[in-house]
Amino acid sequence: MADTYSLTAKVSLNDGNSYPRFGLGVYVTEPGEETYNAVTWALEAGYRHIDGKSSSAYSYSVHEGAEWYENEEDCGRAINDFIAKSGVPRSEIYFTTKLMHNRTDPAWVEKCVATSLKKAGLDYIDLYLIHDPNGGPKVRAAMWEGCCRAKDSGKVKSIGVSNFGVKHLEDLLAGKPKYVPAVNQIDLHPFMTRNELVAYCQSKGIVLEAWAPLVRGERFNHPVVKELAQKYNKSPAQVLIRYGLDRGFIVIPKSTKKNRIADNANVFDFVLEKADIDRLTSLDEFLVTDWEVSTVP
Repeated sequence: MADTYSLTAKVSLNDGNSYPRFGLGVYVTEPGEETYNAVTWALEAGYRHIDGKSSSAYSYSVHEGAEWYENEEDCGRAINDFIAKSGVPRSEIYFTTKLMHNRTDPAWVEKCVATSLKKAGLDYIDLYLIHDPNGGPKVRAAMWEGCCRAKDSGKVKSIGVSNFGVKHLEDLLAGKPKYVPAVNQIDLHPFMTRNELVAYCQSKGIVLEAWAPLVRGERFNHPVVKELAQKYNKSPAQVLIRYGLDRGFIVIPKSTKKNRIADNANVFDFVLEKADIDRLTSLDEFLVTDWEVSTVP
């Protein structure tokens, strides 16, 4: 029988570390009270994985701040307040943040990591990701070198990428970097299955992480999703989250509502039958829910 997992179940990474299979995404969550409350509610509900949105090592303009929704400070404040209140050790809470702007010098990454740590008020980052592959092969290689340095410094435990396609990963690995990405965080759900990319990452020991497992709510009323929700006595959101878990992905559903944060975690008492996983996978329509950069040069 397939494993139902648990709220704190982890997946092994290729660097010897492990990471919670389930977490809270805070993408497009407004800085301030909205982010702080969402992270606090998630931690109180038993979540131990928070996926944050980072800043850069330079001052943001008003436009950029709004565009990227930098909320590391609020994530870190909520994590530290929860630790102080609950006594849960920092080692049991996993925080992800990202390099938001690619440059040409690996030292840029080290500066950005330092900025992220200062803003979040944390001593280390559990998982640090290159947010996107923009800039071309040389820029990606330089940014990955910076990530490797950050990992070697101990300021970052694991490193990975986000929104990378097969070609980006092939180029990166062709340079024989010190570390292979531990994670590729990308848009993954039944309507964007990326079968070739999933197979490639699995062949390289790279764990897939689904950053929009709920399809932004755009397919809750799809007949197959509704039918399976009725079959398993679950909500469409819970079926979509479980789909990601049953495919072996890390999933980070986003919500700012206390009740939905709790409901999204109620997915560890059932598994989808293989036929239903296959049926959902067959719904692929290359649905872009936000942006698509996995095919940029």
